[in-house]
Amino acid sequence: MLYTVQGIVLRTTDYGEGNKILRLLTREAGKVGVMARGAKKVKSRFGAATQPFTCGEYVYFKSSGLGTLSSAEITYAHNGLHEDLMKSAYASYVAEMADRMLEDGEGSAALYDQLAAALAAIEDDKDAQIVVHIFEMQMLKMAGYAPILEECVSCGSRTGPFAFSAQLGGTLCPLCLHKDAQGIALPEGALKLLRLFTGVDIRRLGATTVKSETKAVLKQCMRAYMDAHIGIAWKARHFLDQMEKYPLS
Repeated sequence: MLYTVQGIVLRTTDYGEGNKILRLLTREAGKVGVMARGAKKVKSRFGAATQPFTCGEYVYFKSSGLGTLSSAEITYAHNGLHEDLMKSAYASYVAEMADRMLEDGEGSAALYDQLAAALAAIEDDKDAQIVVHIFEMQMLKMAGYAPILEECVSCGSRTGPFAFSAQLGGTLCPLCLHKDAQGIALPEGALKLLRLFTGVDIRRLGATTVKSETKAVLKQCMRAYMDAHIGIAWKARHFLDQMEKYPLS
């Protein structure tokens, strides 16, 4: 059967001497795998359309197993993500999340739109860390692991100030803070942003200005939560850490 989809290239794998296997997140069919025959060849008609982060219309034939790419037309090449190493690292992380947290056939039009918006926002110089945290929250909601942020995860109290417990799954009130020795102090500004992340549409994200101290707390919370509940050793996140530790001169 022939399928026509709007897709984003999440990852490519070389196969044989001249072929590539693409992992696409599509609006219509969730995550799919397709073989792009001859894509590694210099004059391949699929060369540009099979680069990571590329958004386009992909036509493929599939009866069982992997599909076979028939044609591809680029909508957004996102060249800016390839030309800037830091932007590429952030883009790789959101793409890796979609790839590794979704099984074949999983996904939705809404998630596709959020990933497309995240890539565009990173390329357009919006705060990449904030974009990543919003997408992390989108993926957590999709997986059914969204943190509880409106009340104490232990007793249900709505009286703060709150701390954040990655292990227990959300915020802790002062009376329950002793239940997690690793609880992270959560300033009101950081809590408001975490709550905002659970429902914001990346397509409507405007310019953001977040204090460096607040961003450090957000990063600590989201890292701890992703590690506690998803447990994936993110390759792109490790690369981001190396970039921050040893910045380019």
